[in-house]
Amino acid sequence: MHTQSNQPAPSRLATFDRAFRLEEFEVHSKLARLIASSQGVSRADLARNTGFARSTVSQLIQPLIECDLVKEQTQSASARGRPGTMLVLNPRAGVVLVADMGATHGRLVISDLAQRRLAERVFGIDVALGPEPVLKSIIEQFRQLLHEHRLLDQSVRSVVVGLPSPVDFSRGICVRPPIMPGWDGFPVSEYLQARLKTPVLVDNDVNLMALGEARTRPANQSPLLFAKVSTGIGCGIITSEGMLHRGADGSAGDIGHIRVPGRDDVVCRCGNIGCVEAVASTHAVLANLQALPDVVAQNVDDLVRLVRSGDPQAVRLIRAAAEEIGEIIAMLVHMYNPAAIVLGGRMARISDDLLAGVRAVVYRRALPLATRSLLIQNTALNQYAGAIGGTVLGIESALSSKGIASILRPLHG
Repeated sequence: MHTQSNQPAPSRLATFDRAFRLEEFEVHSKLARLIASSQGVSRADLARNTGFARSTVSQLIQPLIECDLVKEQTQSASARGRPGTMLVLNPRAGVVLVADMGATHGRLVISDLAQRRLAERVFGIDVALGPEPVLKSIIEQFRQLLHEHRLLDQSVRSVVVGLPSPVDFSRGICVRPPIMPGWDGFPVSEYLQARLKTPVLVDNDVNLMALGEARTRPANQSPLLFAKVSTGIGCGIITSEGMLHRGADGSAGDIGHIRVPGRDDVVCRCGNIGCVEAVASTHAVLANLQALPDVVAQNVDDLVRLVRSGDPQAVRLIRAAAEEIGEIIAMLVHMYNPAAIVLGGRMARISDDLLAGVRAVVYRRALPLATRSLLIQNTALNQYAGAIGGTVLGIESALSSKGIASILRPLHG
């Protein structure tokens, strides 16, 4: 008789991408996203793209038309003489609110479901004041914007908040943010959701910038790394499928606290020593500049002025910071093998010295296989990268199976 030996348990194999059991309204969600990603699509096109019969597509689409999420548009007559009917997402079916928050300022954007920007406001803020004053200000200013732009009749489908902090995305909370006292563990998503009565997503600000950058570029430029160099230093990671990689607990890309060899004399505000953020951020460069004799530089605006006027000491410090950041990014290139690296944040906007310095280090340090087709560029979206990424995330949430369910269930009781 054959007896089983003490064999290890079988390893887990990759399974189907397709779930065995679809969530309720998941098919409606996928159809809505297909429609939203086009300028107009026919039922026949959807049938070809999904493999469903055209009659099945019509049956699934009908509830989306009845709730005004999707509308029909009659096109001009085709070559056969018959006008065609195209399906488009109804931009008036709701709005998405995005708060892209930095350490000292915030940008609020209201967009429709077609990603058209309807209202915008930039305002000064100090996140060190604590969560409640900052979040109350966001709520009040969103309400003002909705009123001023006559959008009070629009359904708010989702709210997205980007914060300069490690974020537990699933719980909507900040986790031990170095520059945000009082925010650790505060239920940001729950606080806003209770007052705005709509789903709220909270993410790291650099994640939103990375998403915005990736979704406005050709798909073959992902995987993508977005590095923000400003008051802090952070990185957003986009997979080859164009999705955010947040990691197990939301801390993926927190490169600002990687240690720089030989800089044990610098204490970071996180409590560790030698962090690249403490060595090479705009505040670190400013502090080094202020330590020099005969230099007048009280704030980052003075740093910008000196660099743009060609001050040799300011330019030298920017280039030194670029080398330190380049070393960290070269390491990431070996680990992640991205198709594109995008630099953003205030230091990237000051001059091209950051870009030139990072490029020089990465191409010198990384192996040829990892750099032969690698793009290293400054962001083309500038200050709007986070708002665009937040809008994409908010619309995808509104068109998710849960978002579609919240629209269809009240309609059908």
